[in-house]
This record gives sequence, structure tokens and C-alpha cells, in this order.
Amino acid sequence: MNDNTHGNNLIAGRNAVLEAIRGGREIDRLLICHGTEGGSLTAIIAKCKQRGILIKEVSPQKMDYLCGGAVHQGVAVMIASHEYCEVSDILDLAKERNEAPFIVICDEIEDPHNLGAIIRTAEAGGVHGIIIPERRSASLNMTVAKSASGALEYMKVARVTNIANTIDSLKEQGVWVFGADMDGQDRHSFDFTSPCAIVIGNEGKGIGRLVAKKCDGIVSLPMYGKINSLNASVAAGILIYEVADQRHK
Repeated sequence: MNDNTHGNNLIAGRNAVLEAIRGGREIDRLLICHGTEGGSLTAIIAKCKQRGILIKEVSPQKMDYLCGGAVHQGVAVMIASHEYCEVSDILDLAKERNEAPFIVICDEIEDPHNLGAIIRTAEAGGVHGIIIPERRSASLNMTVAKSASGALEYMKVARVTNIANTIDSLKEQGVWVFGADMDGQDRHSFDFTSPCAIVIGNEGKGIGRLVAKKCDGIVSLPMYGKINSLNASVAAGILIYEVADQRHK
């Protein structure tokens, strides 16, 4: 692999790197910044040696360049692209756990920090999987992995060609689909204990018109201040825990 490879092929930061190793990702090599020591680095090196992963020391300047400005804490791993799953894998996981499917659909979330934050909250909130579109969406790159703080290793993510068609398929399989938008009903009006999916829209445009039409209901969050919308990952977090609270009462 070319040492200049970065972006989708790199995960930086000690926590994210350690979880990538624990999660069994296909790792090409471990990069350690010259002079880095202490903390979790010993465990990271030991696990890489156990798996026969190449360990290479690089200069601080080289590490900064490879990480593209991300905070790396002196450690990064070069990997293959994260493996996406099928939507059926998400439903199968729910079945294995004997739980009603709980899915988050990201309709053109473009900011990798937002997608990473959604993945992190979803994993903590008991979501079985996340669905993203192939186009006009952040992919599972280094920034997403870093923002997810290791949660990406435990969350199934399916990438589909058409969100609207996927919603139709989910509904045929008994999943209720709810879109998040300011022109809807209060979240407390809905029963999320049945199989359900929450659609979170684009940071600027919200959920697409066709996608909104496919939804069984539109969920809104009350705004008590002077602004009329929330950050996508914050809205997702509130709704994820609304579902979790209803299911774990």
C-alpha cells in the first residue's frame, strides 16, 4: 500500500485504533508517530504483534499529513474500506436478539462528523443498524470512524442505491418508518415499540420529499427558543433515546 494513502484507508486516534483491532478489521499496518509512548499504546502494539500486523514508525510531519489534520494521538492504522452489510443482515440481527427491529436511516447526511456521532449514539441506544445511500452521503471514512469513537466496529451499516425503495421494502416486512421533520407530530404521539425505522434528513434540506411521502409518520421535536431546527446528530440522538425509553420501560 502506498504510504500516502489516507481518507477511507486510515483510522486515527488510540481509542478508534484499539477498537478497530479488537473488532477484527483487516489492517494493513500500524503507524506510530516517532516518540509516542504510554497509555494504551502498549496494548495496541501487543495486539498487532499477535495478529502479525506490520508496525511502522513515522515522523510527526508524516503522521499529520496522512491524517489530514485529524487528532491522531500519535497512532493510526491503514485498513481496507469498512465492510458494509445488507439490510437483511440488520433485520437478522434483530431476530437473533429476539427484539423488534430498530433502524436509523440517514437520508443524505453529508457531514462525516454527524454520521459518526449518529453511529455512536445508535450503538449506545440499541439500534440494530444504520442505512445510508450510496450517493450524496458521507461514507465510512476516517473522520466518521473517529467521530464514532469505536462504535463503528459494533454497528451494522448498509449502503443502498435508493432510500425510497428501501423504505418500501422495510414496510413490506412489517417495519414502520418515521421521518424526522419540523412539520410533524410530537415524538410522544408515536408508539415505537413495534419494528421501526427513524429517518434523519440532510443537514440543510432535511428529508427528501419522496422519502417523506413514504414515511408512516413525521416526528417533530418542540423548539422553545428562537431557532427552528437542531443539528442532525442531536435530533437523531433525541429520537433514538425516545425509542429506547419506550422499549425499556
